[in-house]
Amino acid sequence: MATLSVQLYSVREQLAADQAGTLARLAEIGFRYVEPFGLGSPDRSIADRLAAARSLRAGLDAAGLSVSAVHTALPGDVVELAEECVILGADTAFIPHPRLVAGFGEDTFADPAEVDALADTLGAAAREVAADLRLGYHNHWFEWAEMPDGSTGYDRFWTRVGDDLIAELDIYWAVAAGADPAAVLATLGTRTVAVHLKDGPAERGAPQTPIGTGKVDNPEALRNAKGIRWHVAEIDTTELDPFELLATNANTLVAEGRTRWA
Repeated sequence: MATLSVQLYSVREQLAADQAGTLARLAEIGFRYVEPFGLGSPDRSIADRLAAARSLRAGLDAAGLSVSAVHTALPGDVVELAEECVILGADTAFIPHPRLVAGFGEDTFADPAEVDALADTLGAAAREVAADLRLGYHNHWFEWAEMPDGSTGYDRFWTRVGDDLIAELDIYWAVAAGADPAAVLATLGTRTVAVHLKDGPAERGAPQTPIGTGKVDNPEALRNAKGIRWHVAEIDTTELDPFELLATNANTLVAEGRTRWA
């Protein structure tokens, strides 16, 4: 059974205004694990990044929370990323967008040569930090751009990168891209260690809604999935109170019997 976590991006505004209060509220809901974001930023010095990691770790400790994994940019010196993760107690880091890797962007997945270059870059980084950290990639919708040979950028990427990189599948954005998340999980196999779970219209920019009320069939996507360690609740955008929506989604996931609080 997978363990529940929550992506802190879901409450980014609240976190910026009141870190301690926000973390305490997540703990009150029942979360015991969180997935921080924003590590590895090339716009901040390593000293600033390490200070931010220490501050967050203090807040997490006060709230009784631990880290499941992190979302990060790929710094020029990938070893620096491992330093940030050690402070937070994280052994897994996901790159959630190609623009967070120098020289790449959203259009990367529409160009075969660029897809190959990104796969090679992330594969090499994963090997470099393998002794201390598992490095992975987290999708949005644009990765399923069609290649000239009829394949998708997403499929080409994972075929090229091999087993050095692990995966976090965002089921919502896979559906938005027109992909079958169950088939994606079957293809990725044991490389998938985490999934993001949410619901809504599965359209870019559209507000998300409670799990079970939109176009994403999370139970069906996960029906045959095995070995996934983390089920991560996330909200990109919503018109609802984010804490209430996270609480509703978390309770739904636990009630479905595939997810546990801790």
